[in-house]
Amino acid sequence: MRLKFVLLLLAAFSLSGCSVYNFTGTGKIDADTFQVNYFQNNAELIEPGIERTFTLELQDLIQNQTNLNLVNTGADLLYEGEIVDYRITPMTATADQRSAQNRLTISVLVRFTNRNKEEDDFEKRFSFFYDYPAEAQLVGPILTTALEEIFGRITQDIFNDSLAKW
Repeated sequence: MRLKFVLLLLAAFSLSGCSVYNFTGTGKIDADTFQVNYFQNNAELIEPGIERTFTLELQDLIQNQTNLNLVNTGADLLYEGEIVDYRITPMTATADQRSAQNRLTISVLVRFTNRNKEEDDFEKRFSFFYDYPAEAQLVGPILTTALEEIFGRITQDIFNDSLAKW
């Protein structure tokens, strides 16, 4: 009988300790709304359409991992910025001095504003990369896969820095 009581007590304490966090790792968010302004592509090398793709992916991630409402103006949380780098560089060479692998790197400058908690505001650059075979063209499915991996990582890093505080 005493063992059941101790186990019940332990279960109650462990569950009550989780009340502030949810499955995405965010604590209590002191906001109801968020806004993601269009991220312009200001990179030297332009890939058409990636700015729209990135903006939508950031909106979708925040909507899927929080209960915040997306609005167009006057939000509690504001995400804005620009794509500042889109670069393809050779990574490894073959014995005859040709590139065997290329790397696509994308960097995004983000300005985050929390109107309810100014100490959370930041301006920060986020980057990630995708390696692909040098003989492949960065179009079609390869480009789609690269953008999914890069934007998936960058948007998650932005989410973690702004809301999860990891």
